[in-house]
Amino acid sequence: MSVPEPPVFGLLNVNKPSGPTSHDIVARVRRGTRVKKVGHAGTLDPLATGVLVLCLGSATRLAEYVMGSTKTYHARVHFGVETTTYDAEGEITARDDALVTREAVEAALPAFRGDLAQVPPMYSAIQQDGRRLYDLARAGQEVERPPRPVTIERLELLAWEPPCAELEVVCSPGTYIRSLAYDLGRAVGVGAHLAALERAASGSFTVADAVSWPDLEAAMAAGTWREWLLPPERAVAHLPAVELDDETAARVRNGVRVEAADARGLARGVDADGRLVAVLEGKGRAWKPHKVFSV
Repeated sequence: MSVPEPPVFGLLNVNKPSGPTSHDIVARVRRGTRVKKVGHAGTLDPLATGVLVLCLGSATRLAEYVMGSTKTYHARVHFGVETTTYDAEGEITARDDALVTREAVEAALPAFRGDLAQVPPMYSAIQQDGRRLYDLARAGQEVERPPRPVTIERLELLAWEPPCAELEVVCSPGTYIRSLAYDLGRAVGVGAHLAALERAASGSFTVADAVSWPDLEAAMAAGTWREWLLPPERAVAHLPAVELDDETAARVRNGVRVEAADARGLARGVDADGRLVAVLEGKGRAWKPHKVFSV
């Protein structure tokens, strides 16, 4: 008699190809793995490639911790052409054939480092007055968008191939690289759009360690996709660890607090083997179970 496989509780770091949406990838993985609960930890535009972290099974409850991590992008910005979507998929709205120099681009970068108030593009999933901005944009409407606070920790010119600049961007979650490209074009004086984008890292998940989409498709067809499954504790690896013995772990799973001399913020409660038991929330002199996992 065959032994049934344990419930899926883990993560997939996928190198998303250009073309499909993030939701397309989720749907295909749901079909290919036959896991009902699959979600992603941070949308990538169809044009974009790179790190797309998928959460399977109970790990869908950990998506927020990956989404809240710092992102690293490699962006190709095309100067002299603006589009409706701020990227290569939109209709061209303006052209400017004026000469752009490397020096002009480099001179514009410092203003976009640090804490910024960024206006999101009209073609985005943000809701305003109960409607998605992209729905308004497709209906031919443009509305005022309140700026949102973002932080760009690093913004460097990697290469200059006129009229395109290759940039590395390290930024806070919620930063729109399309808006950054648009704003850079305005700063240089000729307009610009995002020609290509790769998410090189999302927190500790890097594109170098990601499974390619063709390899994952082949593994799903062969039934060997679990070889690429990462432990769920990777999603909260940035949180301090609180080791729980078997008795304490059982109590935590029943919602009982763990006494501590000084419990602050969030922590990951792990068993003796380092497996995730719960996300804990500090409440003065105790860790309160915030999210408990029985798998």
